[in-house]
Amino acid sequence: MKILQALFFPPEQPGGVSSMVPPIAERFRNLGFEVELFSLPKRIRNKGQDEIVFETFDWKQFAGNAMVDKYIQTYKDYLWWVKLRLSSQNFDLIHSHHPIAALAMKQVFEDTPILMTVHSSYEKELILNGKIAEGGPEHLFLTAIYRELEHQMDQLLTVSNTFAQYMGTFLEQPERIEVIPNGYDERRFKPIAHENETTQLVSVCRLVPAKGLDILLKACAELRRRNCNFVLHLIGDGPSREELEQLSQQLGIYDDTIFYGYMLHPEEMIPFFDVFVLPSRAESFGSVFAEAALCMLALVGTDVGGISEQIQDGVNGRLVPADHPIALADALETVISDPHYRYELARAGWNKAVSTYSLNRVIGQLKRIYSSYGNVPVEE
Repeated sequence: MKILQALFFPPEQPGGVSSMVPPIAERFRNLGFEVELFSLPKRIRNKGQDEIVFETFDWKQFAGNAMVDKYIQTYKDYLWWVKLRLSSQNFDLIHSHHPIAALAMKQVFEDTPILMTVHSSYEKELILNGKIAEGGPEHLFLTAIYRELEHQMDQLLTVSNTFAQYMGTFLEQPERIEVIPNGYDERRFKPIAHENETTQLVSVCRLVPAKGLDILLKACAELRRRNCNFVLHLIGDGPSREELEQLSQQLGIYDDTIFYGYMLHPEEMIPFFDVFVLPSRAESFGSVFAEAALCMLALVGTDVGGISEQIQDGVNGRLVPADHPIALADALETVISDPHYRYELARAGWNKAVSTYSLNRVIGQLKRIYSSYGNVPVEE
């Protein structure tokens, strides 16, 4: 069975979907499948000229909007690249991991079954990061894409029940969505026994408003007022970095906070910390929580999206409301002040991550779906 995994970003792009799909492809190759990866190189800009037509709505009502126009041009570029590189090939199945990739593939491979995994909500991220207005033309355009995907794709998948419910509000048949949570090769994550005299907090994310790091800094300032000892490590970069550094200075915790910037393989460093904390304002799944759990860190997150499906408060981590620095400070204080409690949370989190978010589980679920569209290789 020949399968194409269609990404948006190149597979060498660290983090997110682009880092999760290659291990899946490798596992399927080991099972006898023929698997190729495909993505749009970053250097390709303004090459596509084809007319874009959606079957469920007229995108031209939003034309002239900079974000919409850029989205459509990227769609044209992806379509141009697909025609240039793949039009002479045949596949038994295409599994796409980005809406643009999925829709472009369907134009070229009309008779090939195409699955689409929706990994995140681009419109939510843009709203939370102050890039677009809720209910504005960009928001309406991006949410209309869900209905187009439902119309064009043979199967829609997503990564959490919460996100399936959100996406379903834009679909005619939301019951057709199948949920397959992300999976990870636990061999990549190696917990390390260590004793830190001062509790080491860590967060790994892009530095944007949607991740709620302003709330984390305010919570840490509250911890400092309570005489809780900690060091906060922020791994990642983004447009909010300068603002966050200034906020940490204003709050008097700059000396307690380390800004690392971008790091290629943070999982090599994470096991040396004690607590993973990320007060996101929205997450479709929250992959970094599963990864931190596999590194045996105690988890502290917000009760939003896929985070609330990963963490059961007080059992394998702590959950707090979004945008609530005092509640976050309270939760952090409980894990800072009681190392035994922190260890029990970390152990429970590791157990759940290994059993629920294993790569083997994902392979099994995908193999079942793939087999419904063609003959799968016989295992020896």
